[in-house]
Amino acid sequence: MSEKQYEFRRRLEEVHKPNRRDPDARPGEDELEIDGSWQIVIPSSASPQLLHVAKDLQDYFFTSMGVSVLLRRVERIEEVASTGKQVIVLAAKAELPGVGHALTKTRSYRIVAERERIVVCGNEDRGTGQGSYFLEDVMNLREAPFVRCQDLTREPLFSPRMIHSGWGLDHFPDAHLNAMAHAGIDAILVFVKGIDETPFGYQDFNHTIDRAELFGLDVYMYSYVASRKHPEDEDALDYYESTYGRILEKYSRFKGIIFVGESCEFPSKDPNTTGMLRLEWPKDKPRTKPSPGWWPCYDYPQWLEMIKKVTRKHNPELDIVFWTYNWGYVGEEQRLKLIESLPTDITLMATFEMFEVYEKDGVTFRCADYTASFEGPGKYFASEAKAAHARGIRLYTMANTGGLTWDIGVIPYEPIPYQWARRHAGLLRSRRDWGLAGLMESHHFGWWPSFVSDLTKWAYWSPSPSQEETFAAVARRDFSEPAVPLVLEAWSHWSEGIRHIIPSNYDQYGPFRIGPSYPLVFREKVEIPAAWYAHFGNQIIAPNYGQGNELESYKRVDTEIRSLQKMASLWEQGNASIERALEQTPPRKREEGLLLLNLNRFIHRTVLTGIHTKMWWKLRHQLLNNTDQAQTAVLLEQLEQVALQEIANAEATIPLVETDSRLGWEPSMEYMTDPEHLRWKIAQVRTVLENELPNYRAELGDSTSVSS
Repeated sequence: MSEKQYEFRRRLEEVHKPNRRDPDARPGEDELEIDGSWQIVIPSSASPQLLHVAKDLQDYFFTSMGVSVLLRRVERIEEVASTGKQVIVLAAKAELPGVGHALTKTRSYRIVAERERIVVCGNEDRGTGQGSYFLEDVMNLREAPFVRCQDLTREPLFSPRMIHSGWGLDHFPDAHLNAMAHAGIDAILVFVKGIDETPFGYQDFNHTIDRAELFGLDVYMYSYVASRKHPEDEDALDYYESTYGRILEKYSRFKGIIFVGESCEFPSKDPNTTGMLRLEWPKDKPRTKPSPGWWPCYDYPQWLEMIKKVTRKHNPELDIVFWTYNWGYVGEEQRLKLIESLPTDITLMATFEMFEVYEKDGVTFRCADYTASFEGPGKYFASEAKAAHARGIRLYTMANTGGLTWDIGVIPYEPIPYQWARRHAGLLRSRRDWGLAGLMESHHFGWWPSFVSDLTKWAYWSPSPSQEETFAAVARRDFSEPAVPLVLEAWSHWSEGIRHIIPSNYDQYGPFRIGPSYPLVFREKVEIPAAWYAHFGNQIIAPNYGQGNELESYKRVDTEIRSLQKMASLWEQGNASIERALEQTPPRKREEGLLLLNLNRFIHRTVLTGIHTKMWWKLRHQLLNNTDQAQTAVLLEQLEQVALQEIANAEATIPLVETDSRLGWEPSMEYMTDPEHLRWKIAQVRTVLENELPNYRAELGDSTSVSS
């Protein structure tokens, strides 16, 4: 199997996986079986959204279970719900008040499954949709169109659950929206720079809102709008009316706006800052203070009051979300002082795991950007969560539980379910203790439907089976009953392995951002090729790893290398377990299992690149600071060996990315570790071996030949 670039999108178009039915499955005593004699029934007044849900369920039966069921509208839906036979009734409590009278929470639903009928009643159409998707979930786990007879009421634990597109930045094809709704997600994020304008081009936002609404999804505006006026400026009101006011006038159905410092900073008067926007600071003038986007400025509350004034007249319920991502490094006293002065009718969002400081082997580290290595909550989040809760401010967090972080930037998701479960547990405790209400679950690296998102959905609804039950059920669904112990073993190895990655800026903006196409730089500066159509491309990558950054000591690097070696070993063990599990997997499931193995082989190769890059940095640093000729010869030989190992590693990665075109791609950078970039990297390292190292020898008068 081989894919060309972007062919991964074909898999994203597949909401209902075909042929999920186990031909040997038989219904149990407490189960009903849905066959071709059944019908899906909706009210004659069904909304476009409910009609879509019904058609979706009909397609599910045909595509995944090989069952053809009729879809019809009826006038007296209550009568059918109480006396109909071989029917699946889909309706909201407005049409079924007797069934749904106790439902109060948005998207909650009740399912009454009896021998001759199933009634799915939502609090509203969105709830009915979630109930219908739940039926799909249980039939997928059962691998047959069997449903247990029961009376079950369920409700979501978090709302919103917001994500960015995994198809491409701000691109939301219908199938991708549908998959999001099936995963229990209830909101999408679009970057907004102006009227019908994203930072990356034109978009009809009202059309996006219309289509999202069809799938039961809200739309949040992630602000990229410039704020060049202080709220005290004489013309500030007119200015903000012409920007945010005008946007909300046209798109009054935006559910909310996300404000983060680096994207919404304004010319603050806080003396701790430059008082200027970052991009407007003179390039030739040293900057001794942070710009306002990177500091909890005392006048942010004034700015928020201005935003409220110009936007909420168009949408009084607008969810204004103020995110403290950029100043989590600042002392707690200064951060909480700002929270104490914020208006209480907005939402505060704090990132769940960032800025956590910890020690490993006597070396102090800090979680740089988004990472799954530490499950959280971090002290920064906890401090702000407590403060917001005390003031009655609604609380969200950036949780990354869409399945991905910056631990490895060019993969679709991190297959570390036990570690994600630890984060789920922390989020649920935060809900209990501090009122955590909503989640942002991905950033511009997007979202990919996977078994991880399935497990996350189970964790975020009540009631749900225990973690042990859902893990075993999903492993059985995707592999087989005999393979379950091996699958859980692999998941455990990978979940432990991620805890050994040490998140740092120089890794998350280096080899772990892009994978095995990351170069080994000796003395000649290199620039990683970026596609002309990439949004950020290689601008957020620092290819001169180890030069002028925080790699301060050999002890630190040695600790990181040892930790990554442990991670690599655990990943290999997990891969070996999956290989054995695949031997016990029926052919109809093997393709998905092979893609999972391929993904984890890529992750292992990326970890090796991280190790080799650190070894290279240390040896290079020792070489350039060495004066002993004998030691120089040893160091050069060691550098050559590392280079050859990394060339072999990059070569072994090529078939992995050829198999899965999603590997090596990220929406903002586009392709950075595809076969072309890997071959570029191999050539770059060979140039170092064949030219730079011999030239360095010649400069020192050393005639030792270079390894080949």
